[in-house]
Amino acid sequence: MEIKSENACFGGTQGVYAHASEACGGEMTFGLFLPEEAKLGPVPVLWYLSGLTCTHENAMTKAGAQAWAAQEGIALVFPDTSPRGADVADDAAYDLGQGAGFYVNAIQPPWDRHFRMWDYIAEELPALLGRAFAVDLERQSITGHSMGGHGALTLAMGRPGQYRSVSAFSPICNPM
Repeated sequence: MEIKSENACFGGTQGVYAHASEACGGEMTFGLFLPEEAKLGPVPVLWYLSGLTCTHENAMTKAGAQAWAAQEGIALVFPDTSPRGADVADDAAYDLGQGAGFYVNAIQPPWDRHFRMWDYIAEELPALLGRAFAVDLERQSITGHSMGGHGALTLAMGRPGQYRSVSAFSPICNPM
């Protein structure tokens, strides 16, 4: 894992990290806010899934959620919305491809090579965070906006017991 940046933020640390993802077949980037309490031991985790065309930076830089998370002693995870790079399939339309992973596993070429976002969010990234940071994976919650709201709802319904709560702000309810 590569540290892209780490900055003091509301008594905790806002970091941006990159790592090689097996699920997505390339480098993935995520933001992680850790409150001060993480220095003493594992803290609960709230996943924030962003919407169409966003990166990990969208909610991380615009929402101001770190102040609330610091007050409550909660880690915030801001994953990217999709794989990216020159060798990753894309489409001229903004609603498919890079920036539009929909938090699902693609099953048809050329998308199936990199777009395994369900596996990435549900399994690979939590396992990485559990190994590298003081997060309590027994206390996870998930939320999202638009495409991320769709992802939060489908992940929570598809993996009962993994998340203690789920919420969505203006979720895409019918992506077909």
